Amino acid sequence: MDLFLATFYFITSALFLFLVLVLAIILKVYSGKSISNPIYPPVEGTVFSELFYFNTLYDYFTEIARKHPTFRILTPDQSEIYTTDVRNIEHILRTKFDNYTKGDHDKDILGDLFGEGIFAVDGDKWRQQRKLSSVEFSTRVLRDFSCAVFRRSAAKLVRIISQISKANNNFDIHDMLMRCTLDSIFKVGFGVDLNCLEGSSKEGIEFMKAFDDANAFVYWRYVDPFWKLKRALNISSEAMLKKNIKVIDAFVNGVISTKKKQLAEQQDSNVKEDILYRFLEASKKDPDQMTDQYLRDIILNFMIAGKDTTANTISWFLYMLCKNPLIQEKIFQEVNDYVAGTDNDFNIDDFVDQISDDILEKMHYLHAALTETLRLYPGVPVDGRTALEDDVLPDGYKVMKGETVNYLAYTMGRMPYIWGDDAEEFRPERWLDQNGVFQQESPFKFIAFHAGPRICLGKDFAYRQMKIVSIALLRFFRFKLGDESRKVTYRTMLTLHIDGGLHVCALPRTEIR
Repeated sequence: MDLFLATFYFITSALFLFLVLVLAIILKVYSGKSISNPIYPPVEGTVFSELFYFNTLYDYFTEIARKHPTFRILTPDQSEIYTTDVRNIEHILRTKFDNYTKGDHDKDILGDLFGEGIFAVDGDKWRQQRKLSSVEFSTRVLRDFSCAVFRRSAAKLVRIISQISKANNNFDIHDMLMRCTLDSIFKVGFGVDLNCLEGSSKEGIEFMKAFDDANAFVYWRYVDPFWKLKRALNISSEAMLKKNIKVIDAFVNGVISTKKKQLAEQQDSNVKEDILYRFLEASKKDPDQMTDQYLRDIILNFMIAGKDTTANTISWFLYMLCKNPLIQEKIFQEVNDYVAGTDNDFNIDDFVDQISDDILEKMHYLHAALTETLRLYPGVPVDGRTALEDDVLPDGYKVMKGETVNYLAYTMGRMPYIWGDDAEEFRPERWLDQNGVFQQESPFKFIAFHAGPRICLGKDFAYRQMKIVSIALLRFFRFKLGDESRKVTYRTMLTLHIDGGLHVCALPRTEIR
């Protein structure tokens, strides 16, 4: 009986403390937020709403934005402001750039995974990484090297899919593209051959899964008011995040060690062609700052930019083509018009070797279709900046010091007041002039690659990879959904993954050697 009473008192005490904690959080959410003051954006929910709608969070934001282009979500700290107003986005990303930073809240949430990499820092460290990255992305050496890697990866991908198509099997193209782009970014970025696409790198595949899961757990922190307590107690999602980060760190540290050994022994003729080489050279000049931990952070930031966004975009692109078969055929015809090799039986390596920069520049419809995919399915669906000082947005709403203004890239692509009444339709023609030539939009309207001083340096790099892979896939296969009745949606995380993968069947257009 004494044991029963002790257990009862322990459970009731724990429940009481939990209720007190919940009530304290609720009080903190609602107190001091000027809820009915019209000088601030209208309140359209709380952190508890975000928890309730978490699996469909971006669509939840979309429904709110149809009524209020700028609105607030109440959190235990200051309000989170969300906007789809193009004027506001230009204001925070360019006009008042110096007043809007990543902020301590973002750094705290992202720090365990991304550390002091370019996407998680401001100031001198951001400028240092951006300067080195800018030099690297502008070199002809990287462009030529990356194109060669992308062509080899595309040819390998076609061969693997060809074997699957002969067996008439459905397969997860999203997972396959994730492996393909992981191989490519590690070769281009760090000079390492992973061979994840062929499944021969157990460590690489474990790293990819750990990285994707860590991405999701980190994003969960944005809506979980208890995440710091969980981290302190090492329980639940925080315990799993810690475990994944341990896998990530072990793998990345091995990459750094291997690269240093290659440089010391000069074993690889391509050893100086990758991005990590430039950062290692910089570390010689400033070894106190450019530590292995700092290099690890830089690598993981390139990872999320180079693997996730590209693989996700091609996956959503193929999904859109499966839903719009006439557009798929139109792109196939454009490929046939510009890339030779119309025989019924020809070598895939010979075919991809013909895909030059000149050909990529001419393929306006493919470029438009990829851009239209990014409009509806941007790589990063939500991003934001924190105000250093009080401010007033162009739409008239006040921002308090310490508040974050988030811009909703996913939601913007679906807003009729930005893109017209057909905003939710997949229509590549919206990007072409009357002569079929691609026309750019303001980066503050089409925000998939960010905008202002922090606009993505790898934009051309990403388009080049997406085009090469898309050309190879669409020349040799016609894609159909494996199950037309299955709803294809996203997994709520930092980047826009397809939840549960994209299962397709690939119908061969020609024999492959």
